[in-house]
Amino acid sequence: MTVQQISPIYLQHQLLENPEAFFLLDVREPFEYQIASLQNSVLIPMNQIPARFQELDKNQPIVVICHHGMRSEQVAYYLVQQGFKQIFNLTGGIHAWAHACDEEMALY
Repeated sequence: MTVQQISPIYLQHQLLENPEAFFLLDVREPFEYQIASLQNSVLIPMNQIPARFQELDKNQPIVVICHHGMRSEQVAYYLVQQGFKQIFNLTGGIHAWAHACDEEMALY
């Protein structure tokens, strides 16, 4: 099973239609999350995922988010290996979201 990519623009449209459409899993570090984050996203840093993935619903569509999309893709593959069915990687991460969807968002 592969990890599906989701673009910032597509995700934004989906969330505008239904804010509950996806569980937003941010896997960056707390200091990064404080600088910029998506509304209603949940922070579980990448290094905590193996110990905490049981907190996630395997049947819920989950979008994994990081700074540029690399860490999130690794976490997304890990979750698929753990039996999660609907895992999406935010293409380009929070950086791409800031450029495409939210010009007010802080860049770092």
